[in-house]
Amino acid sequence: MKTKILLAEDDPDFGMILKQYLELEDFEVDWFQNPEEILPLLSSDFTFHMGILDVMMPNIDGFSLAKMILKEKKDFPLLFLTAKNQKIDRLTGLKMGADDYIAKPCDPEELVLRIKNIIKRATPSIMESHVNIGQYSLDTKKLLLSHPHGNVRMTIREQELLLYLLKHNHSTITRDEILDQLWETNDYFTGRSLDVFISRLRKYFSHDPEVKIQSLRGIGFEIDFPVNSY
Repeated sequence: MKTKILLAEDDPDFGMILKQYLELEDFEVDWFQNPEEILPLLSSDFTFHMGILDVMMPNIDGFSLAKMILKEKKDFPLLFLTAKNQKIDRLTGLKMGADDYIAKPCDPEELVLRIKNIIKRATPSIMESHVNIGQYSLDTKKLLLSHPHGNVRMTIREQELLLYLLKHNHSTITRDEILDQLWETNDYFTGRSLDVFISRLRKYFSHDPEVKIQSLRGIGFEIDFPVNSY
């Protein structure tokens, strides 16, 4: 079965080129120049595996569209296209739970690689479906982190980072290693996105003081999770 991609891009030339290239790479692409046409699908025929959303679109911008999609389709993988390099755009998307972003004009091969990585993360091969972390329980198939104070539905990227930290439990891991392994790139923006995700994990585990992700200035993080079944 082909990966079905929702593409929201109002530029007719770029949208057509992107659609044709992705189809040559064996993806199925439904291209929407008007994002308003996507909204009726959210309550009915929404069979996409991931979405690629242009940030700057008329009527509904990419961020607003993403909020509408995620409200109905939690954990839906999203990649943002942005023509601007302002960090506020990228960080806004990451804080919303986006899986990745890429600046236009983008290299088609890099875009395809990012798409494949997102899809791969969406169906991860994980050693165990349940992991007990201190007072918490993680269901990796449902991306559900449970605690007596409440449950959190994690994004794919959040869980991927958590599992990577678990594999390096009771040790020090550098920022560069995390960025190279999970983001496959290492620049200012990916570094800031890593900080966003680390902050989220700390917030999720705030009810258990035994769960520790300690920052080491200029190095990375010291990980100490009380794990019972990993």
